[in-house]
Amino acid sequence: MFQTLLRILPRQPAHINKIHTSVTRFDSQNSEKTINQVTLLGRVGADPQKRGSVEHPVINFPLATHFSYKYESGDILQKTDWHRVSVFRPGLRDTVYKYLKKGQRVYVTGKLSYGEVKLDDGQVRTASTVIADDIIFFQSQPQES
Repeated sequence: MFQTLLRILPRQPAHINKIHTSVTRFDSQNSEKTINQVTLLGRVGADPQKRGSVEHPVINFPLATHFSYKYESGDILQKTDWHRVSVFRPGLRDTVYKYLKKGQRVYVTGKLSYGEVKLDDGQVRTASTVIADDIIFFQSQPQES
């Protein structure tokens, strides 16, 4: 009925981390619907970087979101969360790399992806990434009239 496989990405240069994910094959008659959807509105933490190979390029950038809450004492605390965003879609990937800049406000929709990253020193760490399906750019500064 279910068969779990381990998919390992093709061998890449040592400076590129490898992510291992599991893939399950199943009978389509017994499948159920699932949702993996993420929506983020935040500011870009650094200029996008191009990674991967010529055949399989990817653009990565950090995105900051925050929320505030108020203590009973009246003190307000703001917490910032950092998200790793990866762009694989060719047209979107090229646009993001060319026009997106640090500090710009963007609206990102996509899905969460989890995996393990093997570092150069052999350590294995878990990693989560937002795989972007769409990115909407907001003006970074008001236009002068």
